[in-house]
Amino acid sequence: MKDFTPVCTTEMIAFEKERTTFEKLNTKLLGLSIDSNPSHLAWVYDIFQKTGTKIQFPIIADRSGEIARKYGMLATNISNTETVRNVYIIDDKGIIRLILVYPLNIGRNIKEIIRCVRALQTAIKNDGATPVNWTDKEPTIISAPQTFPKLLRRVEEIQQDKNGMSWYLSFKV
Repeated sequence: MKDFTPVCTTEMIAFEKERTTFEKLNTKLLGLSIDSNPSHLAWVYDIFQKTGTKIQFPIIADRSGEIARKYGMLATNISNTETVRNVYIIDDKGIIRLILVYPLNIGRNIKEIIRCVRALQTAIKNDGATPVNWTDKEPTIISAPQTFPKLLRRVEEIQQDKNGMSWYLSFKV
């Protein structure tokens, strides 16, 4: 992210507008920019002055680019200082669960990021997976059985509950 740039400005406003949604998902927003803290302050103040939006999540000043380099956020095909629009979803154990990388000229999709957080949390909670285009409250995929007896039980469950197409693809409704 870079302060006082058009796409990043729209993203900051959009993230702030959805901040309570992220909080309800037990998720904390954090910005990272290679600009200075005084620049961040001036930028968020400008956003507030022009739109009334108060950016209430922290923005880290990564002046040396050390954090950006460690996380692979530099667009090295463009320069050694330009960052790409990365999104990292990191769990409470510090494990990166998802990385989204957007080119410099394409803004992040906040709704998709929220969908990904919900999908990750739902998959973990249900010990399963989410299918293509999954949205909140839709069925999730049940983990495939790992033994032949469990496979046979799964086939019976599918025939009884009509909740899948095969032993390896069934749904928790």
